[in-house]
Amino acid sequence: MSTTNQIPASVTNVGQEILGTVSPAPKSLAVHHIPERSHSEKQYDTGNSELLATTNNTDVLIVDWDGPDDPQNPINWSYRRKWAATIIISSFTFISPVSSTMIAPATGQVASSFGIDNDVILALTTSIFVLAYAMGPLVLGPLSEIYGRSRVLQLANLWYLVWNLVCGFSQSESQLIVFRFLAGLGGSAPLSIGGGFLGDCWQPHERGKAAAIYTLAPLMGPVLGPITGAWVAQYSTWRWVFWSTSIVDAAIQIIGVFSLQETYAPLLLERKAERIRRSMDAEKAPYREIRTVFEGQDRSWRSIMTKSLIRPFALFAHEPIVQLLGVYMAYLYGILYLFLTTMPSIFEGIYQQPVGIAGLHYIALGIGLITASQLNAKTMDKVYIYLTNKYGGVAKPEFRLPAMVPGSLLLPIGCLIAGWTAQAHTYWIAPDIGIALVGAGIILNFQCTQTYIIDCFTLHAASAMAAVSCLRSLAGFGFPLFAPAMYNALGFGKGDTILAVVAIVIGCPAPWILWYYGERIRNSSRHAR
Repeated sequence: MSTTNQIPASVTNVGQEILGTVSPAPKSLAVHHIPERSHSEKQYDTGNSELLATTNNTDVLIVDWDGPDDPQNPINWSYRRKWAATIIISSFTFISPVSSTMIAPATGQVASSFGIDNDVILALTTSIFVLAYAMGPLVLGPLSEIYGRSRVLQLANLWYLVWNLVCGFSQSESQLIVFRFLAGLGGSAPLSIGGGFLGDCWQPHERGKAAAIYTLAPLMGPVLGPITGAWVAQYSTWRWVFWSTSIVDAAIQIIGVFSLQETYAPLLLERKAERIRRSMDAEKAPYREIRTVFEGQDRSWRSIMTKSLIRPFALFAHEPIVQLLGVYMAYLYGILYLFLTTMPSIFEGIYQQPVGIAGLHYIALGIGLITASQLNAKTMDKVYIYLTNKYGGVAKPEFRLPAMVPGSLLLPIGCLIAGWTAQAHTYWIAPDIGIALVGAGIILNFQCTQTYIIDCFTLHAASAMAAVSCLRSLAGFGFPLFAPAMYNALGFGKGDTILAVVAIVIGCPAPWILWYYGERIRNSSRHAR
């Protein structure tokens, strides 16, 4: 992820906000840095030079990493250890979105079981899960910056596991909707906390491949969910849709308990400080106070909680980067869930295909997501390093943006192809091509924007991702509710044309605005680096 002393490389890429608000040490207290001195070449301006000043008096001990190569710092973990953590996080991030759409092909069975004849209520049984995605990260993301990434993630996933299992025992539509919402609250944790994990573990020039896998998971989950859900519903019952995902999630939970380690630097240093406190004799201790480089003097639970819970709202209210990319990511997520919920009406309605066969067309969306994701994963870090070298060796978050240009073009092209070929009843492969291009455009934009946000708000990546996750999840909840009315009134051709035009208006200017003005915006920010 802090001027007189040099702070280790692991904390030099932290946003200035947390250290800029640390209270200076009182004049009566001299401050002494922990004996293991840092040798980082980059100094970090905390705005409080007195805090890290070294004097001959040793009343306060500031705990930091043991130099820039401290193996306890997650940024210095081995690649094997980093990738293990990334894969586990991506697995958590994958299984929850599977649940968000896996029930979609089985909504007919749900309607028959509970006697639902209202299209909005029926759509709500699917999209209510995504509404919880909008609320959960606002609390879970900041909590991970207080109690640590791993602990909050695993407890939230356990909450999701319990309520997802209970969904299979629902006896009415109201019970199913409530249980789905509660499951979604826990399932939302990886979407906000996962970005923090990547920011903790990976250097900016290494982060592209890890981010490519992490961003693919929450988009592939909703695609694979309906494919498996269609066959489960056809050969079993809709209840096994929930029970089967709970079994898979239980396996991931067990792996996470034994393998997923904490990565949040302030918490790890707090643990180190606590070990130092315990090792010292209270009466003979040479230090009056021991605290980490991240800590101020006000460390009350209420103060930390208030600040962390407000931060996502503050980021969205005051950060133009979060506002612009949050709106665009919301639109992307809305289109994704709109296609996920309306594809059955295309292939079961227009093409008269059975449920299982119609579910296979989600593969087209998956092909677009996977192909574009892997191509971008192989080139993102190379482009980042090339641009860094080209511009004098100074790395900037804006070097994550080039792939947004083709992504912002593929999305509207795919919408037009999918809509008008379905409207014309052409051979089924034609709308599948359009759907694949939609998937490619969505994942390219997702990967670039999420990595850009992580690079800009490294220490508070979880809060920044919580802010954008809230907005995008509201769109994912709302788009499927109005889609049936839009397509019934306009048809698939005109309806998808409207989606394409809005995608051009919002998406195409975004990479250019951030490329030319992003650094100026970041320099005026209290939170971005």
